[in-house]
Amino acid sequence: MRTTRTATASPNDSPVGQLTGFTVGVTAARRREELVALLRRRGARVVEAPALSIVPLEDDTALRRATERCLAGPLDYVVATTGLGWRGWMSTADGWGIGADLTRLCRGATVISRGPKATGAVRASGVDEAYSPDSEANHELLTWLLARDLRGRRVAIQEHGAPLDGFASALRERGAEVIEVPVYRWGPPQDPEALRRLVEATVRGEVHALTFTSAPAVVALLETAAALGRHGALVAALREDVLGVCVGTVCARPLLELGLRPHCPERGRLGSLVRTLGEVLPGRGRLELLRPPGRLVLQGSALLRDGTAVWLPPLLAAVLRALAERHGHVLSRGELLRRAWPDAARADEHAVEVAVARLRSALGPHADLVRTVPKRGYRLVGDV
Repeated sequence: MRTTRTATASPNDSPVGQLTGFTVGVTAARRREELVALLRRRGARVVEAPALSIVPLEDDTALRRATERCLAGPLDYVVATTGLGWRGWMSTADGWGIGADLTRLCRGATVISRGPKATGAVRASGVDEAYSPDSEANHELLTWLLARDLRGRRVAIQEHGAPLDGFASALRERGAEVIEVPVYRWGPPQDPEALRRLVEATVRGEVHALTFTSAPAVVALLETAAALGRHGALVAALREDVLGVCVGTVCARPLLELGLRPHCPERGRLGSLVRTLGEVLPGRGRLELLRPPGRLVLQGSALLRDGTAVWLPPLLAAVLRALAERHGHVLSRGELLRRAWPDAARADEHAVEVAVARLRSALGPHADLVRTVPKRGYRLVGDV
């Protein structure tokens, strides 16, 4: 069964929201429905393409074996890396009939947690944490542990999606006995084609923002782009026109390493992520074409007028934006091709004429905003 889809809107006028006119790509697997609902509530169109899948390991012998190793003797330190993983571990242990034993074991150890979600899960299980870094970064947990004498100490690490090889090996080098607890794994996306479509749509300029809730999802999208021969084009899009928004700085690290500057909310929450989008996107993609009384605004790919929105196809929105950004100047058909077409080399000037005719139709009573200058091209008139 397909798990991805593109949200569509009626061709008729629709109410205006904070993100009306913008198309947002969602790469999250976990809590995807919640994020999509928040975006749609604000008027955005959403392209859903989970970059990964979460593979639970409740029945996996590796998790049972790791838990039994923990219970074989006292633990000195326990590392909680995610709320989802911690809850899954405790719940699974309950199902095996050893949940109370595991909780008592953790209460007798020094528990450290990575960020507020993991901390909340630890406390909800009846255990108190001794340390949690503000940065929500694994390396801060490691630094804290390495400042202690670890010789002969038993340390359990609840993993999150992938083994923390460097983390565990650093502790072992200091003499610790390390027990890695694999609660779930990141797996490939259930619908790889959806992720490929998201890459292509982003490169074509049909997506205004990409949202990420985990660093592995960022890596998966970049790897998909590389497999399509689109890595450079995707990075260029994120550098220039497409807003990248990550739930936190740890999530953003793969983009930062490429020299990109994604936006991150102050608090690592889905609601904060959506608020960041609402604060930043309109400032990047909003042009007032006519001031009151006949106010007409281009926001993203939608025309806003009289409290309603008319969504334009991405190409028509790009043509109108190119004319508006060069307001008063005449743009030749060739220049419009270069400015608005995602693949100008494959289009011809007749395509410009067709697009302008469709744009005028979409503008309705404001069709005369786009003027033809004989033998030269087109220009936008009005009060931009």
